[in-house]
Amino acid sequence: MTQFALAAASLYGLLGVLLGAFGAHALADRLTADMQAIWHTAVQYQFYHALALLGVGLLARQGVGSAGTSVATICFVLGTLVFSGSLYLLAFSGLRWLGAITPIGGVLLIVGWAALLWAVLRGQ
Repeated sequence: MTQFALAAASLYGLLGVLLGAFGAHALADRLTADMQAIWHTAVQYQFYHALALLGVGLLARQGVGSAGTSVATICFVLGTLVFSGSLYLLAFSGLRWLGAITPIGGVLLIVGWAALLWAVLRGQ
């Protein structure tokens, strides 16, 4: 799971830079101000959780919390995919119903942070 967390962190960081640049340049004239703000939020949360995954991977490498860091890794990966992914699709397509999916990703991110807290406090 350590390798997976570090690889996901790297991938999400890489994609965050690419999608941030794509939104700022290629989509600048295509997106309304509201949709640009949504795109920016997606990039921002993707970067936050790329860094969180990096931290989880480094903690796991040092032997902190096998179960807790595993749950945090899975929740951060899936939560970012659902949260940011639904926002990217919403901004790009304008399909408002995609906004109903976003909170599912948010809940996964919250559970990930709770699992990380649990792992750190237990000092596993």
